[in-house]
Amino acid sequence: MRFLDLAPASRAEGTLRLPGSKSISNRTLLMAALARGDTELTSLLDSDDTHVMREALRALGVVLETRGSVEHVVVHGIGGSGGFPNKKADLFLGNAGTAFRPLTAALALADGHYVLSGVARMHERPIGDLVDALEQAGARIEYRGARGFPPLAIGPRAASGSQSVRVRGNVSSQFLSALLIALAWTGRRARIEVEGELISKPYVELTLGLMKRFGVEVKREQWRAFEIAEGAGFASPGLLDVEGDASSASYFLAAGALGGGPVRVEGVGLSSLQGDVDFAHVLEQMGARIAMGASWIESRGGGRLKPFDLDFNLIPDAAMTAAVLALFATGPSRLRNIASWRVKETDRIAAMATELRKFGATVDEGPDFLAIAPPANFLAPPASHLDPVAVDTYDDHRMAMCFSLASFGPRRVRINDPGCVSKTFPTYFDEFRRLVS
Repeated sequence: MRFLDLAPASRAEGTLRLPGSKSISNRTLLMAALARGDTELTSLLDSDDTHVMREALRALGVVLETRGSVEHVVVHGIGGSGGFPNKKADLFLGNAGTAFRPLTAALALADGHYVLSGVARMHERPIGDLVDALEQAGARIEYRGARGFPPLAIGPRAASGSQSVRVRGNVSSQFLSALLIALAWTGRRARIEVEGELISKPYVELTLGLMKRFGVEVKREQWRAFEIAEGAGFASPGLLDVEGDASSASYFLAAGALGGGPVRVEGVGLSSLQGDVDFAHVLEQMGARIAMGASWIESRGGGRLKPFDLDFNLIPDAAMTAAVLALFATGPSRLRNIASWRVKETDRIAAMATELRKFGATVDEGPDFLAIAPPANFLAPPASHLDPVAVDTYDDHRMAMCFSLASFGPRRVRINDPGCVSKTFPTYFDEFRRLVS
């Protein structure tokens, strides 16, 4: 489908069971593959990014057994000795950073011959800091294109490698997460030191929490250094149920704030491992009424939304939802500390600024911020005679999903390339239309 026209929205109400978290699904698939024993995973996300991880693991010789549905899988772990069964593989990983970065680290320490590539945008996303850290640990990695970027060719490790590595923390937290997983798998004592400010800390917390479920305790010195004990290795927890995707929850909770509600999302809540549940507190600051339980969050509208000036370093994905909500605020809003948007599926700062301006917003963009002033007449009566605002999505699932919320405004909305949501939430627009009218 080339585009999708959304009907004007005024009301949002209902309950949604969220699909599984992408971040948890791909982390648990890899840890289960690296673990001793078999792991039963339930509520896995069924999407492009998780398909990429599953197919990569199968190509490496890992046995994944589907039980009734793609959301229910038993992974037969390979343990820590001998690396992967297949010592040679050519892996195409699309634009899945949650697959590319951790697989790079694991394969760099697996003593085989591997080539990792992706779509053109993946080859524009930096990976040099991760490669530099892996080379300190003895990895042999060759750039097949521009230095510092995929595609990569990986060979067996050098005879010697340091047990202490350093990695920059201000580009992507996935680099640190990838190192933690891979170095724990080797069973050797390891120390990782972080240079500079670590961004997206909740995603590292998520990794550490899942590693603990697989039997690996990591000691840390604040956010500056991480210690993995000798003989760690992963052990199957037996059964692990993947919690719902907190980033995806943000769109429906925002719809509840715009459309009265109540809108309840199930699968995340007070017990969630994911940092993006904190988006609920952003909605509260904007005037929404929020209720939370252990595994659910509910949102209700409370009139016009208040503007905000917030640091979104800890929840960069959900921050995109806040940027669109800024159209509905009573004054200018500012998103700070979002430099990581520049190296995501697209340059999200530039893309968001471009699309918000189509709705009449005044947008000032910088290296790590967006300042958004909504148009004065944004909530005027609907202008049905005007052509719809055509939102370009840049092959970025989150651009498509967050701009669906603009349908609560006065202009009709057209989402170009709506199929890009298959990266994380293939049924998103079906669920959106079920709850929004």
